[in-house]
Amino acid sequence: MTIGRPLEFDPDIALDAAMQLFWRKGYESSSLQELLSTMGLSKSSFYQKFNSKHSLFQRCIEHYRQMLTDKMKTSLEKNGSGKSFINSLFHNVAYETSGPDAQMGCMVMNVASEFAQTDPKIAQIVSSSIESFIDVFEIAIKQAQQQGEITSDKDARSLAHYLVSSMSGLKNMVKGGADRETIKRIANIILSALD
Repeated sequence: MTIGRPLEFDPDIALDAAMQLFWRKGYESSSLQELLSTMGLSKSSFYQKFNSKHSLFQRCIEHYRQMLTDKMKTSLEKNGSGKSFINSLFHNVAYETSGPDAQMGCMVMNVASEFAQTDPKIAQIVSSSIESFIDVFEIAIKQAQQQGEITSDKDARSLAHYLVSSMSGLKNMVKGGADRETIKRIANIILSALD
């Protein structure tokens, strides 16, 4: 039995670097050579750990989903107020109109636009990722309802779906070049559904 050489790199750091590249450029525009350079890997190390560009891409989407949902859950716990948490998420999008990561959008929604409809495996990962985001919003809405911040007659799951689709649209407007004040005004209209 042949035993491969031990890995001489941190797979998590390499995965995060690849995720950032895919997020910025998309799948098709990220060449294998560019991935190897960004991840700091040789071809043999790349194939030993990640098998293929497509397999790596799947792992990057899942990594993004986990990173974002963990960040959202932590933020919700720290905030203490379900409604305040939701408000801050939407108002923070306005600040994505400038800076080094401006107009990157949501990686999951970018992937959905790029080719989720032509790749069943990617479509499944995108769908489960969106469900994860909806789940966090639903938890926040139910918390806000228990806190008396959102009326209990609103259906939490439907409202969570609305917020995720609205967030996607808002981020796409940022990608399209909308300015900060425009995004703030739209965010306020979206958030009025919570009143």
